[in-house]
Amino acid sequence: MRTALVIGTGLIGTSAALALASRGVEVHLEDHDPSMVRTAAALGAGTDEPPSGLVDLAIVAVPPAHVAATVAEAQRRGLARGYLDVASVKSGPRRDLEALGCDLTSYIGTHPMSGRERSGPLAATADLFEGRPWVLTPTPVTETEVLNLALELVALCRAVPVVMDAEAHDRAVALVSHTPQLVSSMVAARLQHAEDSTVRLCGQGIRDVTRVAGSQPGMWIDILSANPGPVADVLADLAADLTETVESLRALQSADDAKRRDGAAGIEDLLRRGNAGRAKVPGKHGSAPKTYDVVAVLIGDQPGELARLFAEAGAAGVNIEDVRIEHSTGQQAGLAQLMVEPAAAARLSAALRERGWSLRA
Repeated sequence: MRTALVIGTGLIGTSAALALASRGVEVHLEDHDPSMVRTAAALGAGTDEPPSGLVDLAIVAVPPAHVAATVAEAQRRGLARGYLDVASVKSGPRRDLEALGCDLTSYIGTHPMSGRERSGPLAATADLFEGRPWVLTPTPVTETEVLNLALELVALCRAVPVVMDAEAHDRAVALVSHTPQLVSSMVAARLQHAEDSTVRLCGQGIRDVTRVAGSQPGMWIDILSANPGPVADVLADLAADLTETVESLRALQSADDAKRRDGAAGIEDLLRRGNAGRAKVPGKHGSAPKTYDVVAVLIGDQPGELARLFAEAGAAGVNIEDVRIEHSTGQQAGLAQLMVEPAAAARLSAALRERGWSLRA
């Protein structure tokens, strides 16, 4: 791929443009908002000058509701050899493309499974897609050349290609992406009118659950409007679980021993099913999930502390597999939880204590 046109310079479009430009592709940028194009160009994502001729690939990075019209217009203008979109829903835009009579031989739907809570070109990074799945949903008539261009894009962005049926993709993202967003927002909404004294008790658990609740509502309305059925199906199953859980908790309040046992059994069943589901979530580098030991270290909130901690773990010959930081309320300190192989935990703990670090059980 030598040339590309990115239509839509938000987070995803600009990130793709940055990745392509960094690998020598001549990238042209287009957006209905000229200020976003100027920002993306200033970041090094490409040029705001229109291409002088046919580009190899047009990347349509607009909300799902606008994909079909944008692809149709790009094809009418004859901008590229191949066209793809990066919207998070696939079957709806494809039906719209068919209804508009678009050329499906030169089109492929795609979805990079990566993003951030922030949006816009200023949130974009060239490494946004590295190591992440990038779903490709070719039509029955998609030309091999177009599929190869899409695969080249994925490779240049250092993502991992996954070929799926469009409807299967939409059911999948309803479960693993769209429903978690809504559930996160539901839990966060419970905090809106909570007492300040209650919110001050927030720990890492509530931060983990509500992290994606900071996403922009407008963006998610666009996404959910394009995939309402599959998301509603997942939420209906979740609602049934919630009803059963409420009933089990009420039973735990009963004075009747049998009812309390039934309530406890219901909660245990839910927690065990949750354990089983969590165990299926891919671990590091997409491999099977592993269990690590946690070495918890108290760190000060000042520049260089985390870097020093990592450096001293490295000096001890221990690889940090993952890390979480729990910030202390009202103190300029935090607890760094270093996930390491079980065989290395004791060695790391001893080495850090020798270097003056304070560890927590």
